[in-house]
Amino acid sequence: MPVFQLSEDIVFPSPHLASKEGLLAVGGDLSVERLLLAYSSGIFPWYSDGEPILWWSPDPRLVLYPNELKVSRSLRKVVRQNVFDIHMDRAFETVISECAQVRLENQEGTWIVDDMVRAYCRLHDAGFAHSVEAWQGNDLVGGLYGVSIGKCFFGESMYTRVTNASKVALVALVEHVKPLDFAFIDCQIPTAHLFRLGAREISRSRYLGELTDALRYPTQKGQWTFLP
Repeated sequence: MPVFQLSEDIVFPSPHLASKEGLLAVGGDLSVERLLLAYSSGIFPWYSDGEPILWWSPDPRLVLYPNELKVSRSLRKVVRQNVFDIHMDRAFETVISECAQVRLENQEGTWIVDDMVRAYCRLHDAGFAHSVEAWQGNDLVGGLYGVSIGKCFFGESMYTRVTNASKVALVALVEHVKPLDFAFIDCQIPTAHLFRLGAREISRSRYLGELTDALRYPTQKGQWTFLP
């Protein structure tokens, strides 16, 4: 499959034209308008520092349906004991920066380059990107961030400085979106960690169909507040 070169026009080729690895296009920009179109089309940016912007639509796709979250007995105990105070959208830029920093500290490399940080902060300011944060006193010790459009949450990354902090943040995210009838949390790429929490792979065609249905609903735009 060819990899498409994007122009200044805010358009994408069909995600069905992505390569076997999921790579669809290269170039373009990280404007709010282009990112919203990308997520609404089943596409997301993922690239390393020094590379051009790369756009992906993998097949299969990893998703977590809110009613399929698996909470272990030990994690349930941590949640019940209120080890962490959970908040949303209090420290978005810190969460995304920490997601990048922890990956670098673990020598994993990161796609969360400076341009990505700035782009998702703009999405946050526009009311579409959100963070779920685990606090202990005045210390932010873990969390996750992503994008929400319609009845979808597109998870981007998570990190932890204290054991179970990011897992509790994910549980809180599910608790938040389940009453709102969100269709799924997009996890993008398979990891053993997310499989253990109940995520599963579906075909790209099924994902795009469910995405289309979920985008018919209004977006929960603006600052989110967690009510346990």
